[in-house]
Amino acid sequence: MNEAVTLALAGVAGVCLGVLFYGGLWWTVRQGALSSRPAFWFFGSLLVRMGTVLTGFHLVGGGHWERLVACLLGFALARYLVTRLTGPPVQPNCSSERVAGHAP
Repeated sequence: MNEAVTLALAGVAGVCLGVLFYGGLWWTVRQGALSSRPAFWFFGSLLVRMGTVLTGFHLVGGGHWERLVACLLGFALARYLVTRLTGPPVQPNCSSERVAGHAP
């Protein structure tokens, strides 16, 4: 019973780390696209996000591969959740038929 709770908590921690990582990536792309210095945003965000996630994996795993796997599964689930919550990519306003100049 205690091991199941520990694995569940490791999975929840993985989801939290994933939301932090992928949500931060989404936020960085939005900020970097509007910035005059996008490389600063992307590189700085990469360092912060990777450092946070790797430290979190190290702390959650604690030398137990089962916890690490549960955390990684939660991290992968968070990727799916953040992708669904942030919506599809924005489509351009013009259609390819008008740009090509072909008759329908």
